[in-house]
Amino acid sequence: MSRRVLSIDLETYSNVDLPNCGVYRYVEGDFHILLFAYAFDDEETQCVDMACGEQLPTDVMDALQDDSIIKSAWNAQFERTCLSKYLGTQLSPDSWQCTMVWAASLSLPLKLATAAQALKTAQQKDAVGERLIRYFSLPCKPTKANGGRTRNLPEHAPDDWKLFKSYCIQDVETERDIRRRLEKFPLLPQEWDYYHMDQRINDRGILIDKELVQQAIICNMAMSEEMTKRAYALTGLENPNSVSQLKGWLEERGIEVDSLGKKNVASLITDLDKHSADGEALDMMKLRLQMAKSSVKKYQAAERYICQDGRAHGLFQFSGANRTQRWAGRGIQLQNLPQNHISTLDEARELVKMGCFDMIEALYGNTPDILSQLIRTMLIPKDGCEFIVADFSAIEARVLAWLAGEQWRLDAFVRGEDIYCASASQMFGVPVVKHGINGELRQKGKVAELACGYGGGSGALISMGALDMGLKEDELPDIISSWRDANPEIVKFWYAVEKAAIETVNDHTDKTVGRIGFQFSANTLWIVLPSGRRLAYIKPKLQPNRFGRMALTFEGLGANNKWRRGETYSGKLTENITQATARDLLAEAMRRMELVGLGIVGHVHDEVILEVPKGQYTVDDVCDIMNQNPAWADGLPLSSAGYTGNYYFKD
Repeated sequence: MSRRVLSIDLETYSNVDLPNCGVYRYVEGDFHILLFAYAFDDEETQCVDMACGEQLPTDVMDALQDDSIIKSAWNAQFERTCLSKYLGTQLSPDSWQCTMVWAASLSLPLKLATAAQALKTAQQKDAVGERLIRYFSLPCKPTKANGGRTRNLPEHAPDDWKLFKSYCIQDVETERDIRRRLEKFPLLPQEWDYYHMDQRINDRGILIDKELVQQAIICNMAMSEEMTKRAYALTGLENPNSVSQLKGWLEERGIEVDSLGKKNVASLITDLDKHSADGEALDMMKLRLQMAKSSVKKYQAAERYICQDGRAHGLFQFSGANRTQRWAGRGIQLQNLPQNHISTLDEARELVKMGCFDMIEALYGNTPDILSQLIRTMLIPKDGCEFIVADFSAIEARVLAWLAGEQWRLDAFVRGEDIYCASASQMFGVPVVKHGINGELRQKGKVAELACGYGGGSGALISMGALDMGLKEDELPDIISSWRDANPEIVKFWYAVEKAAIETVNDHTDKTVGRIGFQFSANTLWIVLPSGRRLAYIKPKLQPNRFGRMALTFEGLGANNKWRRGETYSGKLTENITQATARDLLAEAMRRMELVGLGIVGHVHDEVILEVPKGQYTVDDVCDIMNQNPAWADGLPLSSAGYTGNYYFKD
């Protein structure tokens, strides 16, 4: 017997900015549920006008607390968090299903209107809603015409209020119509387990060192003002931050530049330092590079996301990465934090927290860089706890070798060898030891490992920093050839994957390449991962690409989140498969940690951040859990490492 489903959509008001602060902070402001539209199963959709005093029906109230009834919504985290605030109790995510997450499993858009358009559902999202949301759900500017009010109520626009109720009902209809389509492609039970785990992590949140954040913002403001004064004194420009004015100033000094982006400025500094006597231009470019540090934005995001419990919540989007369904970051964006390289993090943190900004500048000479390096350290455990941070070692390289059957690599991983040395040794046919015999070749092995695994050429090597590592552009083709010669099974795997995908689209029959399956149904190419999860390539067809050869194309999200037809190729398919498999390994490891009571407060790529009572667990305990092979990953040599600490950092 199937479970009953309660489909829900809310319209709400708060004086807190939802996009910039997240839903957990949003409900802590002047928060109200305005409208509650709902439908049980296929029954007619109802709308409860809570702004006008209507109460939720008893059967709805009971259903919200009944774990046997599925609560369904698009971006269900919003509805569940809002209703938790309204009810005064934290609703468990275990009986909630998110149709946005379900749609993401098919690589559909995360925006309701765009997903409905892509699916061509009978019910489409009403475009008038955006205007109504701006009117009723956001604070308004007080004017003489509106009597100085800061919020629009139903009585201020009765006709629009009726439209708003219809809009709310329409959202339930659209979401429910999408759900009916999705039911043909059920999510694996473990995926719902992972989603519920993700929601518990978001509910738990992570503690922020508020003092560090606030002092870092103050320091940055003081430094920005000082650097702007110095830049003005150097250049005499009205606005030395202006790209066009600064370009003009440089051109007057005989220095032509195409761009003033960070990489270009860093390269220009090196060039000026070596070949120019123009000290003022060099000083200005160094200032420009310092001023370009975006560290303050991360601190400001953290400050906006801090809730009344001192923690930032809702920092992770389940299935946020298109195609692979890896997690994506929200708010502070933990997936995109600067690394730290100084060995004196403790001292630097304390100097910032004490407001000793002059001393920071005197000791380190580059305050914006220090603030940037301290960003990770604003994440701290609660009293009586410590962080255990652990991550998989070279997980994508291990997964790729395992999928392709590149035995020498698997053997090297089992022996615990440095993969960059092992790769260089295989490429050049000599022993390579870090800081030892032929150690200079390790750099070539490293850049090849970073760039070549998915079929990358010279451009990939350059983007991975090959030239910055001291390699010359004319030696890059030889490095690529050497890497491919050393990894014949991986090269074969690329082309076998592409061939199987194309043949499956052509003849609609199942194919297998090693541990990977290929299927065609519902006008979709499905790539079946070792875990049983499937990657979806919608409406695939073969079309000529820009090189004149037939390429596999499919419908999906492209630039600016537009739904369009794009193309893929052997290396990209391999990258999708490898990264998606690595994601499944992380999800299973996190689930095992959760089941033994380890409190996950964050995760970044292939790394987990645990908040645990001091001394209760060790890094080895966590790594032992991470290194367990799922039943479907037999023979994959997993390894992990980590550290304990009183704040988060890059070890």
